[in-house]
Amino acid sequence: MIAWPAPQIPEIPGALDQVRLFDTSTQSLVDSIVPGRDESSMYVCGITPYDATHIGHAATYVAFDLLHRAWLDAGQRVTFTSNVTDVDDPLLKRATATGVPWEELALSQIQLYFDDMTALGVIPPATYLSAVESIPMVISAAQHLVDEGRAYAVPVPASEHPVHSGAVDIYADVTADPAFGSVSGYDETTQLELFAERGGDPERAGKRHPVDPIIWRAQRAGEPGWDGGTLGYGRPGWHIECTTIAHCGIGRSCTVQGGGEDLIFPHHEMSSAHARSLFGDDSGAAIHVHAGLVAYQGEKMSKSKGNLVFVSQLRQDGVDPMAIRLAILAHHYRTGWEWTTDVLDEAIARHQRWVRSLSANGGPPVEETLTEIRAALANDLDAPRALAAVDAWADRSLAGDESEEGAPGVLSRAVNALLGVRL
Repeated sequence: MIAWPAPQIPEIPGALDQVRLFDTSTQSLVDSIVPGRDESSMYVCGITPYDATHIGHAATYVAFDLLHRAWLDAGQRVTFTSNVTDVDDPLLKRATATGVPWEELALSQIQLYFDDMTALGVIPPATYLSAVESIPMVISAAQHLVDEGRAYAVPVPASEHPVHSGAVDIYADVTADPAFGSVSGYDETTQLELFAERGGDPERAGKRHPVDPIIWRAQRAGEPGWDGGTLGYGRPGWHIECTTIAHCGIGRSCTVQGGGEDLIFPHHEMSSAHARSLFGDDSGAAIHVHAGLVAYQGEKMSKSKGNLVFVSQLRQDGVDPMAIRLAILAHHYRTGWEWTTDVLDEAIARHQRWVRSLSANGGPPVEETLTEIRAALANDLDAPRALAAVDAWADRSLAGDESEEGAPGVLSRAVNALLGVRL
């Protein structure tokens, strides 16, 4: 799948040396750039395209875009891979409810997501694959796990209306991976609660362990299915889909696996376990990075609750996408926050103030401001601190300090390159 167009990244003076990130699995700040290596990679979980793109989505992708830009500034060659889960239960349910074929619904929402990411200035992934495109890889991976005794079949009861006789679902055995649980650190009680809450089936009869995840779902009546050979007709499980796409784009291991904090368990726990089972104990991500969740009207913004603020609607209402990006960057990526009218109004005002401050031929010197922006990004992508540095420069500029000719142009390019804000 071809992703959205890439934004131009201006050249600016200076460079970052290191970017430290908070690693979920160790609960500590770690260096993300290996000394002597000029290549970093990340896999960021993409959307399920039945309702794209809300501010919660945008906040996650802007956060990892900030990391992408910081790595580029540090001279790293960045390999960025992502996915789109274009066949999954929520998508199929929405298609049935609206009477729109699931393929058409997915394509329309993917295009909307592309438009939103383009408007927000997010650098696209180099490898961008859909669940449907990954099906041959998933079949191969699932069959390998079965052959190795790390996955097993559970018959589909007739009450679930399988399309083919003798249909079975294939589950991965989490007990086959001694490191299972190392990403989240959650105890078994928490695992069970989150697994049930986030789409799992802990009560499914015939499973070896309640949190065993499905890796190949047999085709039911009214659902699409693909020939999985000895696995039977069916479709991919979510976790193994991401595992195989990440491997296709990056290889056995990557620097960062990222997404919203609601993906810590089960999604990232499961996909990491699948990677170890398929490619060896040293595969998977070196660092697990998770963004906080965005609330609206007092609750976490989510499709199930329907309390969504869409980027596309804000754009249609005339809000500059750069103001939307600034509203997101005003919050540290790891903190949860709430979208309000005040948040947007403050971002619009900030955007307008920055534009005014950069309109002159001269302005305050920018060296200290660039140093402060980079120091903020180097310390776990502290965007609010970076914005404050630009605010301070803007205040001096608007107060009449035009002591250095060309300074506004340098800072404008830096804000674009490092923060993704075009002015």
